[in-house]
Amino acid sequence: MLRALFSSATGMQSQQMNLDVIANNLANVNTTGFKKSKIEFQDLFYQSTRSAGAEQGAGNQLPTGLQVGHGSRAVATSRVFTTGELTQTGEKLDVAIAGDGFFEVQMPDGTQAYTRDGAFKTASDGRIITSEGLTVSGFQPVPPGTTGITISANGEVTMDTPGGAQNFRIQLTRFANPSGLDGLGRNLFKETPASGPPETGSPSEAGFGQLQQGYLEMSNVKVVEEMVNLIMAQRAYEVNSKAIQAADEMMQQSNGMKR
Repeated sequence: MLRALFSSATGMQSQQMNLDVIANNLANVNTTGFKKSKIEFQDLFYQSTRSAGAEQGAGNQLPTGLQVGHGSRAVATSRVFTTGELTQTGEKLDVAIAGDGFFEVQMPDGTQAYTRDGAFKTASDGRIITSEGLTVSGFQPVPPGTTGITISANGEVTMDTPGGAQNFRIQLTRFANPSGLDGLGRNLFKETPASGPPETGSPSEAGFGQLQQGYLEMSNVKVVEEMVNLIMAQRAYEVNSKAIQAADEMMQQSNGMKR
């Protein structure tokens, strides 16, 4: 019964973390470029009283063993990098990636970070920046007097300046294991040894996604799915608490027995 108490407690802790992940997904249902997370569990070690296949004499073997587990634990939260719904905004510097890839931005310390949030702005000095003021790599500064900016699906950028049209091409970055990226908040991700090194390429080529000017990629969180997961987590938490209650009542009855 003591083992049941501790096993059920680990189940409640796991479901509490599950609820935390679901709540974070729901909180970011309207966050541009947000990628939902899913939690993964493992069972804990088993106490074996009899091993399967043990010799019983006369050539007989036990067909099954006797094992009792010790609960579960959360081992990973994995990002799901499916493409979210593209929403039209009409803004010339709103750019969505339809497919694989990230925009590269420069952090204040000089390191690189990566984002799917394409809600870009123009700084006072002409730099293309994120909503956090971080410089977007690959974009040339916008000259004063520019009347129009066109971004094609393959990353070709045309700026209509007083001195004539200026053209350049922006690049995207991808990783062998994007789920291994480290989330920094602010719609940013950072490279880790698990993600692998960044691979740079042109949009619409070699498996990279296309760019859509005037669109933003919304969160890939589906409220209905998260609500179903929420109900399942709540019921799992409840049934684990019932198991603790049952073990407590059994111990109470054992303590109340008289000779």
